[in-house]
Parts: sequence; C-alpha cells; structure tokens
Amino acid sequence: MSYSPSQFNKFMFFKLPAAYWCGVRVASISETTTEVTVKHRWINQNPFKSMYFAVQAMAAELSTAIFVMNAIKKSGINISMLVASNRAEFTKKATGRIRFICEDGQKVTDIIEKAIATGEGQMISLQSIGVNEKHEQVAVFHFDWTIKTKK
Repeated sequence: MSYSPSQFNKFMFFKLPAAYWCGVRVASISETTTEVTVKHRWINQNPFKSMYFAVQAMAAELSTAIFVMNAIKKSGINISMLVASNRAEFTKKATGRIRFICEDGQKVTDIIEKAIATGEGQMISLQSIGVNEKHEQVAVFHFDWTIKTKK
C-alpha cells in the first residue's frame, strides 16, 4: 500500500505548513512518476514578480521524496532518509502554474532493496524538472538522498 496524493497533501498541511501555505500540492503519483504543482501567487513571489526559488525547491524536493517515503512504507523496514545535498539550475522565469516531475521511481525501489540487503547506507541522486503551463522548462533540481536501515 502506498500513499495517495490526498494523503500527502494532508501530511503537508500538518508537517510542512510552509509548503502547504505557499500552494505546493501533490497532483499525481505512480510507480515511476510523481507530479507536484505550485502556482505563482503573491505569497510565493520574489521581488522580480516570479516564483521564489525556495518555493520551487520545496515542490521539487517533495516530488522526489514521495518515492522514497512510499518505498520505505512498502518495505515495512525502519529506514531513515535525508537530503545530503541538492543543486538547481533555473532556466526561465517561473510564473503561472509550475509542475515538478520526477521519473526516478524505479531507481528508488532498487536502492531501498539494496540498503535492506546489505544493511549499509546508500546514496541516490534524483532529478525533478519544473515546467510551466507552456511546457517550457523553468528549472531542474537534483537531490542526493541518503538511505539507511535503522537497527
């Protein structure tokens, strides 16, 4: 059993209120792809009338974290997860509704299985691409997650 978009959005309200109030929402989840959206509004803008980079980072990170959280839940094993590093490239002004899409679901399943089998910490790099309503890329985020079974 995995989490649904509505369960993640409820989780965000209670555990990640800054993301929730900025408009970050989980739109869809599948085995291989997640989509998180956020609309440019007054509350999440920068002085240059585009979306503040940190709001984009919250949405992008969530699009990758969903896979890790789902895989951990499915495993039934006590596993820790932590972002070790991230990097971003901003390619266009972010206005309107931005969709952050991560298509690395299978990579996460494989690394969780490896962490369980070896008992050693693992690192995985996941990518989230942000696109605007015209399907133009506005940003690319890379998050390096560490995964480790707890004893």
